[in-house]
Amino acid sequence: MAISLPFFTKKTPHVNTRQNESQGKSSAQTNITTPAGKSVQASLDDQIRTFSAGLVSIQDIIAPEAIEVDFTYQKINSTYIRTLFVAGYPRTVPANWLAPLINFPHSLDISMHIFPIEVKEILDDLRRKITEMEAEISSDVRQGKLSNINTEIKLEDARLIQEQLAKGAERFFQFGLYITISDSSLEALNKITNKVRSLLGSLLIVSKIASLQIEDGFKTTTPMGVDKLRITRNMDTTSLATTFPFASAELTSDRGILYGINEHNDSLVVFDRFQMENANMVVFAKSGAGKSYAVKLEILRQLMFDAEVIVLDPENEYEKLCGAMGGEYVQFSFDSDKKINPFDLSSSKQEGENELGMKIISIHSLLRVMLGQLSPTEDAILDRALVETYQKKGITPDSNTQSRTPPQMVDLFQTLKAISSPEAQSLAVRLEKFTSGSFAGIFDQASNIDIKNQLTVFSVKEMEDSLRPIAMFIILDFIWTRIRSSLKKRILIVDEAWYFMRYQDSASFLHAMAKRARKYYLGITTITQDVEDFLNNEYGKAIVTNSSIQFLMKQSSAAIPHLTQVFYLSEGERRFLMGSDVGEGLFFAGQSHVAIRVIASEQEHQLITTDPEEILQKRASEQRASATI
Repeated sequence: MAISLPFFTKKTPHVNTRQNESQGKSSAQTNITTPAGKSVQASLDDQIRTFSAGLVSIQDIIAPEAIEVDFTYQKINSTYIRTLFVAGYPRTVPANWLAPLINFPHSLDISMHIFPIEVKEILDDLRRKITEMEAEISSDVRQGKLSNINTEIKLEDARLIQEQLAKGAERFFQFGLYITISDSSLEALNKITNKVRSLLGSLLIVSKIASLQIEDGFKTTTPMGVDKLRITRNMDTTSLATTFPFASAELTSDRGILYGINEHNDSLVVFDRFQMENANMVVFAKSGAGKSYAVKLEILRQLMFDAEVIVLDPENEYEKLCGAMGGEYVQFSFDSDKKINPFDLSSSKQEGENELGMKIISIHSLLRVMLGQLSPTEDAILDRALVETYQKKGITPDSNTQSRTPPQMVDLFQTLKAISSPEAQSLAVRLEKFTSGSFAGIFDQASNIDIKNQLTVFSVKEMEDSLRPIAMFIILDFIWTRIRSSLKKRILIVDEAWYFMRYQDSASFLHAMAKRARKYYLGITTITQDVEDFLNNEYGKAIVTNSSIQFLMKQSSAAIPHLTQVFYLSEGERRFLMGSDVGEGLFFAGQSHVAIRVIASEQEHQLITTDPEEILQKRASEQRASATI
């Protein structure tokens, strides 16, 4: 039988109020005319109560339209709800024994009510119980019977608790555990209820439905702190401590890619980085911790979801993967025929953006890396020279002119040579080595690279160490220019990002990209093993702040203080990072973080492994296979 609780509309009596003045005093009189036509006098309190009854309260706003209460469930609006209570517990339980219930794959409201009890009352009760059990055992012995094993166990437990309470090592509590289940249909509710009760049964926990007390059960599991059922079990402090929910947060969503396995509960860490506040990610790890392995694994899985991936690779880490996936591998060096013109424009027409102005700013930053520190006068002359260089090619802030052939480094050199000032001549002399000197032919030719492949890797390993930061800056600027020319789901991998932190201008440029990446449907993954240099740089810290995802893998002891300051790591997390195995780490996503283990299938592993021993074994097996053919 179901009981429906409709909401009635109340008739409010008509209220007339007049104020009488007598002997300098005023008094309030209220005449209330009832629906029957009778007039009565009411006090001011009655008037206030009557007035308040006609106001809209928070309860009126949040109250459901209807509630149906049955023997074993209740229906609030269209949701079916049922409450279970725990009536029996096993004799002994391990720590975190509630974890299977807390991690149950359905929404549950679990409420634990704990009430302290006076120790004196418990000791008196224990003394009486112990006397009764001892008498029962003595009686069995006198009669030649075997004593009841259950009684002996209870007596042993009671004596132990009595001793601990008497010493003050334990306290006593009453503990109530209640679970409320909700679902959209009664059939689904019954199905989930059976699963929950089966799970509790596997833990030797006896659960029952709060029949005829469903409404009280529901109120007991709301966050009001009121136990309406009062179905409790006595527990000492040690037993009560095991009920603490040592459960980790889960990072699992219905869409996205697999990043790893949650170390605490073996759940899958699955989500879509493009559904976050921004799609940026930073990866910090010492050499050999598995950072490249984890990033390559993400590349493989993102490619399956039609993301375009671009990699800036200083150490040829991604060459094998690029070849296996049919990507384009661009080797940037002295001898390479691949060239990039840093003066290229994107030709995109973004409303409210000055494409030419932004390009001149980025070239300013590049030239400060190439030429060294500039004085204010040199900076002003360089700005004027850049504007003139573009104007000579017919390119102005007008977006219609920005599709014309851009200038090159030699054009800027000639413009500076034509300016009659010592500062301009000094700039020209310093720039000359990149146009006709020892570094000529690298940065002063027209671009002949076009990013059309789903996977593109830029390598600068063959570049001289002194030129590598410049080359990485130019490539990054080239990539950014291409990204802004068309809107597409992309991921940019910047490996060994500490190179950019060596120069303020390159660090600032990478930070600006991270801030604006979301606008262009771009996620930037920044990877570094030099944690100290990265986090001691203001732009490095800002990049971390502008990254919704952070992956901290195995760290050296020297890096831990810097990471603790930025990520507020606990003592346990610090120990975990110093002792973690290859492929393990702390994974931060938004406000949640978990310890994860990166896993790959056998086919994925063969494509991305960088273990020298495995690579040599694979080569040997391939040679043996080819020799037998």
